[in-house]
Amino acid sequence: MRKNVKYILTVIVLALILTTVLLVGRFAGRIPMNAPGTVGNTAGNLNNAGLFCESDGIVYFSNPLDNASLYSMTPDEQEITKLGNSSVRNILAGGKYLYYFQAAASGEGGLGYLRTRSSFNRCLKSGKNITSMTTDVVVTGQLVDNYLYLLTAGDPTPVFFKLKIDQSDKVILAEYPINPACAEDGVIYYNGTQSNHYLYALDTANGDTVSEVWAGNIWYPYLIENYVYYLDVANDYRLCRYDYHQNVIEVLTEDRVDCFNVGGGYIYYQCNSSSAPALKMMRTDGSEAATVAQGNYTNINMTSRYVYFQEYGVENSLYHCPLGSSSYSTFGY
Repeated sequence: MRKNVKYILTVIVLALILTTVLLVGRFAGRIPMNAPGTVGNTAGNLNNAGLFCESDGIVYFSNPLDNASLYSMTPDEQEITKLGNSSVRNILAGGKYLYYFQAAASGEGGLGYLRTRSSFNRCLKSGKNITSMTTDVVVTGQLVDNYLYLLTAGDPTPVFFKLKIDQSDKVILAEYPINPACAEDGVIYYNGTQSNHYLYALDTANGDTVSEVWAGNIWYPYLIENYVYYLDVANDYRLCRYDYHQNVIEVLTEDRVDCFNVGGGYIYYQCNSSSAPALKMMRTDGSEAATVAQGNYTNINMTSRYVYFQEYGVENSLYHCPLGSSSYSTFGY
């Protein structure tokens, strides 16, 4: 009798242990969903290659001084830590995870050479537990709540699709370019690329329905407060802003602009000029314009404390200046 009881108890205990292990394994592999309103990065950063991303008091960045590897630091540039070895861009953050595009390794293979392929990855904010979400070549992407909206190079045409952060529910939304960089409150705002360059809204909370917002002729829209900042395609890509509450357009500069970023009450932009190209800054209303650096610069990224940029054509360059300042220096550590 005692043997039977002992045997039954042993079976019960083993069954409980097995059930616990299965449940722990199941939930350990589950990706927690993000809080409503989650957006992976700013439109300004993503339209400048997404090399910097600030989240929960930490700045994650692609370090051009170390083969574009993933790093982290505090907003005041302290506690600089290397998180990975692969070259990255289009960095996004949401919950306890980072998402980024990993560029394929180039050069000849050989002893000691680790060949990597391009992929869009998810990892913990520590840089650990890397998971490849897709091996498509991602041109640009954004995180909106619990979905990645990705524009890929495609073959033979570009493909725009969404993919849930747990890698489920992949849906192709368009087979032409849609730039998802500008997102707010579950809505992606983008300029048309087919028959016009109007401003459109893709409502991610309502079946990814698309509606026309404004019949402008724009590129790189960036919504901040009551304004849409954009490049005016019809007028040599000058920088303007549109007050969509008052239905008023303001011209911020007559310069032809290659790239720009907006934050903290300031705009930084690259003036395209054959005789006097320069990185410039001004207030968001176009006032207090100043030249930051003479020459050609690109990839203007912003955090809450600094503006970062690179010299055009020099991949291992990186400069920074305090946000709101026109004084810059080489980034070093």
